[in-house]
Amino acid sequence: MKASVIFSTYNSTAWLEKVLWGFSKQTTKDFEILIADDGSGKETKELIERLRPEMGVPVKHIWQEDDGFQKSRILNKAIVAAEADYLIFTDGDCIPRNDFVEIHLKRRKPGHFLSGGYFLLPMQTSLAIGKEDILSQRCFKVSWLKAHGLKGSIKTLKLSARGVFRYLLNGLTRTKPTWNGHNSSGWKNDILEANGFDERMQYGGQDRELGERLVNMGISGVQIRYSAIVVHLDHKRGYRTQESVLKNRAIRKNTRESGKKRTEFGIEKSDQSVCNRP
Repeated sequence: MKASVIFSTYNSTAWLEKVLWGFSKQTTKDFEILIADDGSGKETKELIERLRPEMGVPVKHIWQEDDGFQKSRILNKAIVAAEADYLIFTDGDCIPRNDFVEIHLKRRKPGHFLSGGYFLLPMQTSLAIGKEDILSQRCFKVSWLKAHGLKGSIKTLKLSARGVFRYLLNGLTRTKPTWNGHNSSGWKNDILEANGFDERMQYGGQDRELGERLVNMGISGVQIRYSAIVVHLDHKRGYRTQESVLKNRAIRKNTRESGKKRTEFGIEKSDQSVCNRP
């Protein structure tokens, strides 16, 4: 396999099912999926087992017991379990367009990581998207989204840009190519050298901090926000706390100022007892 696609989930089967249908329609099948499950109940396991035969690619369910928001920990377990030498990261609430994996594979190159974005949908539109809307890819058409509650804005260029125009927009955007957990990719060896995600960090920038360590290692970010497309389904964020945000900001500040390349609180110090349901 050329790539391992990793994304997290937690007791959100309705959104997870839509994401999996998105990955079932990819233009390449040369990848595996690792669902990094941060302690979901049996409904998530049952959904994965039901959809696995229809995916057309290997699906691994990497699970850990519920211990609060421990996304960094479960992502590290998924990194270890990944079989490919190139890792693509997204989230369990982001439906990928059918060329998502292909774009990441085409644009990969040694010494770099890829930085994509997302197109955020309102709740009304998120709920309206069904299986056939994903399989037909009409849920990525601006006209369909507007007919189902989306308000028009300049941001719809992410969805409508094609050909050379999207490469031009990637070069013109003022957004820096940071490591974004919903849409980024890099080489497994580079991520292992950085020791994965810092497991002290809960919600709020833990993905960016990994990217900052990769930059400190000399790994450059490449912007693909107008090329690799996911639509982000709306949801509440009850796990967000001011305490975790401030704590994570302090860790990131230290990483930037110290030039740290490797965390002492990552894969090598994590619990390697992975419940892998193949």
